[in-house]
Amino acid sequence: MSLPVPTSENRAVVTGASSGIGTALATELASRGYSLILVARRGDLLAEHAQRLTERYGVTVEVRAVDLSDRDARAPLVTELASRDIAILCNNAGVATFGALSKLDPAYERAIVELNAVAVHDLTLAVLPGMLDRHAGGILITGSAAGNMAIPNNATYVATKAFTNGLSESLRGELKGTGVHVTLLAPGPVRTDNPDQDDVSAKIPGFIWVTAADAARQSIDALSRNKMRVVPGLISKGMSVAGTYTPRRITAPLVGSFYKKMGS
Repeated sequence: MSLPVPTSENRAVVTGASSGIGTALATELASRGYSLILVARRGDLLAEHAQRLTERYGVTVEVRAVDLSDRDARAPLVTELASRDIAILCNNAGVATFGALSKLDPAYERAIVELNAVAVHDLTLAVLPGMLDRHAGGILITGSAAGNMAIPNNATYVATKAFTNGLSESLRGELKGTGVHVTLLAPGPVRTDNPDQDDVSAKIPGFIWVTAADAARQSIDALSRNKMRVVPGLISKGMSVAGTYTPRRITAPLVGSFYKKMGS
């Protein structure tokens, strides 16, 4: 089965929609006729993007300014999505930190676990019963090639992405034959317009990056085909294979030393 066709009643949900891959996913879905619910902390940026999408594609775009790392703040969104006709959920919001875990802020690291892992779990569970009742739906989860590896100086991010990678691919197996598609987006470095990325960008060679627009297009194409995993870019594919098959005693020191420089 294919993804649900866009209607005036159903919605595609994109978290982390105020920048980067999230903005690109929203644009890609709107270009395919889906009305949207955009979720991120920065309501002003969401509102601007929503207006652009409505003007360009004629779709309805709802905005939810929510800090998904806060359980109390995201609870009303979880309740709302459970009651709505959600055609597609793009669980995309996530952040990373770099440096030795013992030297990072414990409260912030805990918030990353909430955002990158627990919120993904909550939102997936919210929309899944409705999709199963309708025998149609799509869930795209943004994991990472890093979730296949051990990466010192990136420990919390890697651990949460191992969770999302495993959740996506395991859930897909459970849903075989139900009409509900599940695809893991496992990108490497993705070039975005996020100014917070500038310091990291300077430390990674330009040829490694793929664009957010390309990642979004490939992701929705893969979701429509119910592909298990999409890894945009040749370098990212290489990272994914290396992380899966190369012994971690070899990769961890090499990659960890690079991430230590990023943390500095």
